[in-house]
Amino acid sequence: MANKGTNGIERVVLVSGAASGIGAAVCRRIAGPDTALVMHTRKNREALEAVAAEARQAGTETELVLGDLGETGTAAGLVTAALARFGRLDQIVSNAGMADSRPIGEVDAETLRRSMAAMPEAFFEMATAALEPLRASPWGRVVAISSFIVHVFGVIGTSFAATAAAKAGVESLAKNLALQLAPDGVSVNCVAPGFTRKDATGHSALVGEFWDRAAAANPMGRIALPADTAAAVDFLLSRDAQYITGQVIHVDGGLTLL
Repeated sequence: MANKGTNGIERVVLVSGAASGIGAAVCRRIAGPDTALVMHTRKNREALEAVAAEARQAGTETELVLGDLGETGTAAGLVTAALARFGRLDQIVSNAGMADSRPIGEVDAETLRRSMAAMPEAFFEMATAALEPLRASPWGRVVAISSFIVHVFGVIGTSFAATAAAKAGVESLAKNLALQLAPDGVSVNCVAPGFTRKDATGHSALVGEFWDRAAAANPMGRIALPADTAAAVDFLLSRDAQYITGQVIHVDGGLTLL
């Protein structure tokens, strides 16, 4: 059983990219009086405030942090913000990222560099800063959001070369972290969503007919909802998932079967 603080909080959870999509869905799903949320977005404060208001209605204390994870120091700053506000950090959902559907030959080197900085480098920095708080937690969990594009190539004629490379780096780092923290009882896993419907406030790398083609190409015949992935994240953060670590859970409607 996790230790409760003086205000009844059992866990403090950091969610990056929480203003829309999967990050927002995770916050909505895990919100409750026993949970405090440190919620991050790069710059979409209005949308983040709206999600935070929903979480507070469910009884959750929130701390909001803005910053570009592609800039050195921002990811570690999220951990610092959690410790400054709540004195602890128990769980991390590393969700923030960027998507670019261009193949090699069209995508530029700067996009690759930005993708690596915003995803695996930021995850590395966040994990490094959080090592001791996670080890000290009785309910330590890390979930990194990856993508099907690390495992399936060329679906509907897109390659996501830079994004796939960056997400593959996140998966590799997560597995290394899982092995490192296993003796401390801290689990580290990845969730790899398929094509996922975007919120009105979220950015999409695909437009128009691509979404119809993506749905038609999926064995289940539809695009994922952010809530589909949030449900898997919720389970991996739970006490019931304490013996699952170092895994990549695919929430893709069967895309990886193709």
